[in-house]
Amino acid sequence: MRSIWNGAISFGLVSIPVKLMNATENHAISFRQIHLSDGGRIRYHKVCELDEEEVPASETVKAYEGEDGTVIPVTDEDLASLPLPTAKTIEIEGFVPSSAIDPLQLDSAYYLQANGVPASKPYALLREALRRSGKVAVAKYALRGRERLGMLRVTGDVIAMHGLLWPDEIRSPEDVAPDSGVKIRDAELDLADALMNTLGEADLDTLHDDYREAVEELVAAKAAGEPVAEEEAEETGGKVIDLMAALENSVRAAEESKGEREDGKHADVHPMEGRTPRSGGSGGAAGKKAARGGSARKRSESATSGAKKAPAKKAATGRAAAKKAPAEKAAAKAAGKKTTTGAAAAKKTAAGTRKRSPA
Repeated sequence: MRSIWNGAISFGLVSIPVKLMNATENHAISFRQIHLSDGGRIRYHKVCELDEEEVPASETVKAYEGEDGTVIPVTDEDLASLPLPTAKTIEIEGFVPSSAIDPLQLDSAYYLQANGVPASKPYALLREALRRSGKVAVAKYALRGRERLGMLRVTGDVIAMHGLLWPDEIRSPEDVAPDSGVKIRDAELDLADALMNTLGEADLDTLHDDYREAVEELVAAKAAGEPVAEEEAEETGGKVIDLMAALENSVRAAEESKGEREDGKHADVHPMEGRTPRSGGSGGAAGKKAARGGSARKRSESATSGAKKAPAKKAATGRAAAKKAPAEKAAAKAAGKKTTTGAAAAKKTAAGTRKRSPA
C-alpha cells in the first residue's frame, strides 16, 4: 500500500512517527462520456467566463466569494502561512468509549503504520493501551488543506483511524420521523421479531455487489457483439393493506425459503397458531393460497411416491413438471448463499407459492 501522508501521532510527550494509508478501495465501474455518433471523448476544459479562453492549471487559484459577490483570491502560499499545529501531527485530544461516537460521524478509513524501527515500540504501546482500555482515541489532524477530526481504534494488530465529521456537520433529523401518533401493537412486534429471527444473522463476508457484476457482464456481452438479455423487473409490491397479514406471510415465506436454502427442498408450510390469516386483504388471500399450495404439493408427492423418480428431481404434475416457476429458479440459484435482503426473498418465495397453487 502506498502512503498518502507522513507525520506522527502525538500521545502526550510521546511522538510516534507513522504513515497514513487508505484502508478502503472503490470497486465501482467508472465510465467515460463520449459522442454517441462517432465515439469521440467528451472532455471538460476550464474556461474563463470573461475572455472565454481556456485557463491552464498554473494560472488557476482558489478564491472566496462573499455574500455581496466580492471575490477574494486565496493562494496556496496564503494557506501555508496559517498556523496549523496538526499539519504533520495526529494530535490525540482524549479517549472515549466507542459507543460515544455517533456512526453518522464516520467518514474515510485509514491504516496507521509505524514509520521505521524506532517507532515500533511506542506504536505497540499505544495499540495495547487502546486494546486494554476498550476505548478509542479522539484526535485532530490535517489532510488535503483542512483540519479534521479522527478516531483511532485497534483492528487486529494495527491502529486504524477513521475520519470523523465535525459535530456541527451532522444535520438534525427534525421532520424525518413518522407521526408520533402511530401505535404499534404487541402482536405486530411479536411477528416482526419472528421474521427477524427467521431471516437470521447476516454473513457480511458472503455479500457482494450484484449490480457491478451485472454491469461487467453487460460490457463483456457488448464487447463480444452478443445480444444483451433483458431480465424482467421484479414486482416490488404495492401498498400494504393489512400489516398483520403481510407479516404473517413474510414469516411463512422466509421459513420456506430458509428450508429450501438449507436442504434444497421445499419447507412445509404450516398456519401460525392462534391466528388465522385475514381474508379481507391481499396479504390474507396470499396466505390462503400459500397454504393451499403446500397441501397440493403434499398430495402430489403422495400420489407419485410409487413412481420412478428422475435423479435429483422431485416428481411433479401438470405444468409444474413442464416448467419451473421463476421464483423457484431464483431460489435454486441462491442455494448455499445467505442473504440479507429478507424482504426480496420473502416476495420471491411468496410469488412462487402463488404460481404453484391451483387456480
